[in-house]
Amino acid sequence: MFTGSSRTIGFIHGVINPRFSLSSNTHFQSHASIPLSRSSCRSQLFMTTSHDSPLVILCPGQGAQAVGMCNEWKSASKAAQSVFSQADEILGSVFDGMTITELISNGSKERIDRTDAAQPALFTASIASWKGALELGLIPESKSIPDVSAGLSLGEYTALVISGRMSFEDGLKLVALRGQAMQDAADASSGSMAAILGSDEEGVQEIIEYALRNVKSDEEQVLVGANYNAPGQIVISGSLDAVKVAVEYASVEKKLKAIKLDVAGAFHSPLMLPAAMRLKKALDDVEIQGSEDCLVLSNVTGEIHSKSDSESVKNKLVEQLTNSVRWEKCIGSVSEILKESENSEWIELCPGKTLSGMMRKINRKQKVTSFDTPPQ
Repeated sequence: MFTGSSRTIGFIHGVINPRFSLSSNTHFQSHASIPLSRSSCRSQLFMTTSHDSPLVILCPGQGAQAVGMCNEWKSASKAAQSVFSQADEILGSVFDGMTITELISNGSKERIDRTDAAQPALFTASIASWKGALELGLIPESKSIPDVSAGLSLGEYTALVISGRMSFEDGLKLVALRGQAMQDAADASSGSMAAILGSDEEGVQEIIEYALRNVKSDEEQVLVGANYNAPGQIVISGSLDAVKVAVEYASVEKKLKAIKLDVAGAFHSPLMLPAAMRLKKALDDVEIQGSEDCLVLSNVTGEIHSKSDSESVKNKLVEQLTNSVRWEKCIGSVSEILKESENSEWIELCPGKTLSGMMRKINRKQKVTSFDTPPQ
């Protein structure tokens, strides 16, 4: 889930309470059962989507998190508040004595930016904005399961939950474990990432090969393409020394803009293998439903997840930690699916507008509505 610097280029990238297990016991309060306030009723006049238009939901990845995110949704929607209450109950006060609600409201930027905290916090905020939008009538009841959902790295779990294929409780526990496992793998290795701007995939591959040939180190070096976000926006990931050589070569010799990223480690690279093994074990206890109602995109392939093979979905989630994120291809696959639909609606969930920014590079004609805050 890397998307660049905190809010512009965007990125991927949770202490686990030992008292809980990966089960599916917690369920959302139905948005239909919560009485609408006056403001909620008025908001129905601003219905974002129609009953007939295909609805595509885009779910942000790590890098979009911020202190105070989703506050407007919590103020406007009891359903959004309920999501945070459930998250607090499930995970407890595991973020240096804070719950997710307290972390987002009162935590420091440094704490919420840590991978172990950012992932469950951002996942919760995205789900809260989705539930809030349903309660406030911004999305019609007939679209409570969207036609297509796609999420950037971490956001793939959000996409699976809103599609009805994974429970909220399982999703939250998985992203908390995932965040902690990735943080631990980063702490145990010397890795980094860098954004290469202005080159295509072939050009970045040449930079990677040059760096691996010319790096001077006694240790085995790893360097791969980690995120293919949009045309001219590719992120590389791997061993610290190899990334340094790649950045220098891209800047000096290729005259490209190469930015070393402020991240904990080499995400979406083989250095995340220990985290992938922990995630695989956790996924064994999770039920992933089949679905004919909502198509969910895989970051690894850039194509639709199997509608019925839950093991295939689990395998792709594990592979995602050590493989490239193909976001540009995901968007291309959705566009191909909807090519016969003239009026599809695309919405990016809270927080931020990173994916909307990427869309302008991928397909400027496709409008994306931001749900960073409730539309007025």
